[in-house]
Amino acid sequence: MASALSSITKLSARKAATFHSVARRSLSAFPDYVLRAPTTDVTTLDNGLRVGSETVVGSETATVGVWIDSGSRYETAANNGTAHFLEHMAFKGTSKRTQQQLEVEIENMGGHLNAYTSREQTAYFAKVFKKDVGKAVEIISDILLNSKLEDSAIERERQVILREMSEVNKNQEELVLDHLHATAFQGTSLGRTILGSEENIRSLTRNDLQEYIKTQYTAPRMVLAGAGAVDHQELCGLAAKHFGQLPSAPAGGVEVAMEPAVFTGSDYRVKFNSEDVAYMAVAFPTASWTSEYAFPLMLMQLMLGSYDRASGIGKNYASKLCQDVAENELAYSLNTFNTPYKDTGLFGVYAVMPDNKVDDCSWYIMNNLIRLVHNPSDAEVERAKVSLKAAMLMNMDGHNSVAEEIGRSLLNYGRRMTPAEIFSRIDAVTTDDIKATAYKFFNDQDHALAAVGGIHELPDYTWFRRHTYWLRY
Repeated sequence: MASALSSITKLSARKAATFHSVARRSLSAFPDYVLRAPTTDVTTLDNGLRVGSETVVGSETATVGVWIDSGSRYETAANNGTAHFLEHMAFKGTSKRTQQQLEVEIENMGGHLNAYTSREQTAYFAKVFKKDVGKAVEIISDILLNSKLEDSAIERERQVILREMSEVNKNQEELVLDHLHATAFQGTSLGRTILGSEENIRSLTRNDLQEYIKTQYTAPRMVLAGAGAVDHQELCGLAAKHFGQLPSAPAGGVEVAMEPAVFTGSDYRVKFNSEDVAYMAVAFPTASWTSEYAFPLMLMQLMLGSYDRASGIGKNYASKLCQDVAENELAYSLNTFNTPYKDTGLFGVYAVMPDNKVDDCSWYIMNNLIRLVHNPSDAEVERAKVSLKAAMLMNMDGHNSVAEEIGRSLLNYGRRMTPAEIFSRIDAVTTDDIKATAYKFFNDQDHALAAVGGIHELPDYTWFRRHTYWLRY
């Protein structure tokens, strides 16, 4: 334990020195496709809007979109669900286009228009041919800035969102993870759902939506990102033309503050004695996107791994946790998740289990989590590094993924890391870093748990709390 404590206090300084040493030593050893990866060009307009792009020579299609530093975290209890409601309303007609005209125009281009809302970001993006990039940017600006928000359309979308909520409530994995956030960050905005409460969905008005746009949709909180057949200077010109009038600050000059995420060790359980399947997620609060622990946590996620009984791999998983689950037939599926936010994160394991295996599966999950504090092997750390590099590169294969990474990175980091830098940071992580990170976030720490279904065998909170450390002599 003393050595783990010592390694934590030295982690920051040592990681900085290790990173620069590894970077100098390994750059020449990186594959050519890493060193010659396309560059990301970034320009900030006068009003604060950032434009980021990666040009792929020879490509005939492109993805362009706007990523906004706005999601359910920036809502209050009274207007929770507004960001998601606006996402629905964006495609229902503008002052220039009816809903039908918008849909026909996109189809005639052979394009695809989409959007999503998360807890910290909202995105609107389109995939189009090279010649239609300008039109796509104009359409996105139109739906973002000129949506009519007609009362009749709002009433129709209420029913659509309520049906969506009903479907989400049938998806146990998504439901359990919402419950997990609600108990882990209870009383704070990060604990609220993206869809909002049913009461809010039924009561939000046009004025509520308009007020949200005025306070949230400002230029410094937006990134126009493009990937594929895009020209950066052209994209900057399009941004100035269509987004140049965006205000640099909200009306009244008061920025919407992000409510701090305060973690509460707790659990949430809904038991159905008639069910023979249990759904459980257990997690610990961890670190933000920009933390020195970000890359060790990514590697730890891969070290613990994911299991699916239907995959046919059986006991041949590389992960020790997955081997234990397969050998003892403990779960139908199991996934390790690592979810970073701006000021915190959640790291944990989600499992779908037979009701008579819940107790055993819980023991193996906790044992493997705390094993990372004491004896992770060099071999599994190196294997996780290879897997993480592969995942990073695979994520750069599609224009959609690249545009999303540019938008997300500029909002979270203020820049986009190159593949060479990512590889260097992965290589700089040592087995001792994994131990120190696991010690800091898991060892004898409070956790959050959410479980639904046949959970009559699920141990109580104190049992899990007791299993956050090993008694070693």
